[in-house]
Amino acid sequence: MNNKNLFEKFSNWATNFTGSSYAFIGAVLIVLLWAVSGPVFNYSETWQLVINTGTTIITFLMVFLIQKAQNKDGKAIQLKLNELIAASKQASNRMVDIEDLTEKELDQLHAYFVKIAELSKQRENIHKCYSIDAAEKKHHSKYNDANPEL
Repeated sequence: MNNKNLFEKFSNWATNFTGSSYAFIGAVLIVLLWAVSGPVFNYSETWQLVINTGTTIITFLMVFLIQKAQNKDGKAIQLKLNELIAASKQASNRMVDIEDLTEKELDQLHAYFVKIAELSKQRENIHKCYSIDAAEKKHHSKYNDANPEL
């Protein structure tokens, strides 16, 4: 558990630092120092290899750091959206945790929302249909000719 906390703390620090102005300025200074040192090393293959190797290693490590940060942010956003769905009376609870569905299942849900949008556009009000579960039924009841104010 302690190693996990240590890694989490380090990765959070590294993510925050590498996204800072200080990290960018440091990277620019390293590149400038390398470029200025070119004449000293006669622009040798070793001189070029130093920057190539350094940037490759940093890029390799940054890919994993960026992915970790995106995974954490994505999970936090999904939890926030799930909270909003759970709190809304009109929202379909089937939408909670849909990020675990297959691509095909997500495409099917997308088709439902396209239908909701089409039904709403017929009456020029996209805010009248609230749920996948009842979109078509609500659409017809909202725009019933006997009740024109809806």
